[in-house]
Amino acid sequence: MNSFGEVFEMVKTYCLEVANVGDIAFKLWINPLEPVKLEDNVAYFTVKSSFQRNIITKNYEKILLAAFANTLGFDVSIHIDVTEEEEENGEGDPISEDSAVKQAELMQTFRGAEYDYTFDTFIVGRSNEFAYAACTAVAKNCGSTYNPLFLHGPSGLGKTHLLNAISYEIKKNAPDTNIIYVTGEVFANELIAAIQNKDTSQFHKKYRSADVLLVDDIQFIAGKESTQEEFFHTFNELHQVNKQIVLTSDRPPKDIKTLEDRIRTRFEWGLIADISLPDFETRVAIIKRKAELLQLDISDEVAEFIANRLKTNIRQLEGAVKKLKASKHLVGTPPSIAMAQNVIREILNDDQPEPVTVEAIIGEVANIYSVTTDDIKSNKRSQQVSLARKVAVYVIREITQMSLDAIGMEIGGRDHSTIVYYNNDIETKMKKNPQLKETVEDIIKNISAR
Repeated sequence: MNSFGEVFEMVKTYCLEVANVGDIAFKLWINPLEPVKLEDNVAYFTVKSSFQRNIITKNYEKILLAAFANTLGFDVSIHIDVTEEEEENGEGDPISEDSAVKQAELMQTFRGAEYDYTFDTFIVGRSNEFAYAACTAVAKNCGSTYNPLFLHGPSGLGKTHLLNAISYEIKKNAPDTNIIYVTGEVFANELIAAIQNKDTSQFHKKYRSADVLLVDDIQFIAGKESTQEEFFHTFNELHQVNKQIVLTSDRPPKDIKTLEDRIRTRFEWGLIADISLPDFETRVAIIKRKAELLQLDISDEVAEFIANRLKTNIRQLEGAVKKLKASKHLVGTPPSIAMAQNVIREILNDDQPEPVTVEAIIGEVANIYSVTTDDIKSNKRSQQVSLARKVAVYVIREITQMSLDAIGMEIGGRDHSTIVYYNNDIETKMKKNPQLKETVEDIIKNISAR
């Protein structure tokens, strides 16, 4: 490498091809960096405004540091100076002021485009019209229509929106109604805390006094014996006095394998409604609605282009429109197909799930088998702890694809042969024991869903 400029060209290539910085973001923030020198493991740059420097430092410094380490083979720090003209006149660069104003205007637009989760703001199509009708009926005739109501479908399709819409509508018509909204995971965690504190009375009082109980992601109580026991009694007490219960899940009751039969049966007492992937017309309508809220003029061609490529998640559609608004606002050109392509690529990269930690997996398995994470890592040999430990090994292997040696280090420093035995033993037991197989599969589904 003959110059710092050449090094920086390689760094920029890394940002585009490896770090997947979008073209628009690259042109706005990475490309304007002027390389000065590399001295004593410090990379010096200049930019035209303090506004640029602040954005780069806040949002792209980690990427740049990784790019330099990859290119040079050693770590550097980054120092960015603002050009002398701005520093001397003390008035600030006009470009900086203009950019700051644009940024403020954009954020104000975004705030104006947020909407309440009501029935009026829910886009109805063939994929969700049955669920929508059921929810509006429940909101009008609370406790006497479809009780319980069970909504199921993949993440990001509007189940939480409908739960909140039910709450909003009931509160509007009957402000004194005691509505409790909770996720299945929070319900389980609150119960665990109550048991640890040896006082479940407040927990019982909170949930069993509800007029309307809305539980999002109820699948997370599956496999947890004490949580299912508590929910069973809460459900019975509310249902017997015609209190409304609405539940959501990523799958129907029959597919939540580790749900107790007595609870599954109760979930099926009322109405089960599914929400499937939105069709093309519904996706276009969602894009158009969000664009209107953002005061963004988006052509049918661009809206249809996005709708044809983002098909599985409403949040992605709305995110695409928001990114188009930002690009249009900062660059000054109206939304185009090329701009939409960049936005879609950024969204698909951004939506990659965070890696699941080993601790999270061990914690989930520990909750299922009513043991602690320390038990799993310990040398305890009780049947319950031993089974939980082997299941944890199997699930870690399935989800993370870590080496057996690495898993052994996480499970109390056990050696390779021990981990091989644990993994093989669970595989053998799962073939002979359908219930164990269903439990393990549900654990994997629940962890993956997060």
